[in-house]
Formats: sequence, C-alpha cells, structure tokens
Amino acid sequence: MNAIVPTLRIGDYEAAVRFYVEGLGFRVDFEWRHEPGFPVFMQVSRGDMRIYLTEHEGDCVAPGLVYLYVPDVDAWQAELLTRGVIAEEPPVNQPWGNRELSLRDPSGNRLRICSVVGA
Repeated sequence: MNAIVPTLRIGDYEAAVRFYVEGLGFRVDFEWRHEPGFPVFMQVSRGDMRIYLTEHEGDCVAPGLVYLYVPDVDAWQAELLTRGVIAEEPPVNQPWGNRELSLRDPSGNRLRICSVVGA
C-alpha cells in the first residue's frame, strides 16, 4: 500500500475530537501518549481518508492546510449542516477544476473538502 497521511497540530484534544469525530464523521483509529496526561498523537479516518492529529510541538506547526477529495462535496455540505458544522466558505467552483468548501478546525487548521468538477 502507498499512502500519504497529512499531520495537523492541535491544541485542544477534546475540541479536536468533537470537530473531527462528531462534526466531520471521522473515527479515532488510535491514540498514543508517552504517559497518561502527556500530549497525544492520534489518527482519525473516514473511508480511505486518514489524518494524523498531534499535540506534540515538534511534529508540525499550526495552522496547516489539507485538501480532502470526496465524490460529492455538496453531499458533504448537507451532512455537515446536519451535524451543526458551518463552512467558512460553502461549495464553490474554482478555476483550477475543483468544487470546494472551506472549514477551520478549533486549532485554526484549514480543511478544503473538494470534488473534481466534471469527474
């Protein structure tokens, strides 16, 4: 298997879980800490999409930007609204061929959920 897994820095574990799991419909695959109470390194996934979330300062800096490609961004928008997640920018066609919506997680990371126009 070949894969690239983006890593995003988070500052608040509970807020990140609420956003990614309750809000976006991801699941927590694993969590790892050196010891109880230490910063977390975790993976969330939804379908074939995976994202690492880390509280460790040396892993990466916030805010980051991740593009998530899905078959139907408008269907995602409708689902997110039922979960109380409001996009910063609703789905719009971009000149580079994506239809995308923009979100920010509680740590300021930007997520662009996209579908390829005409695909």
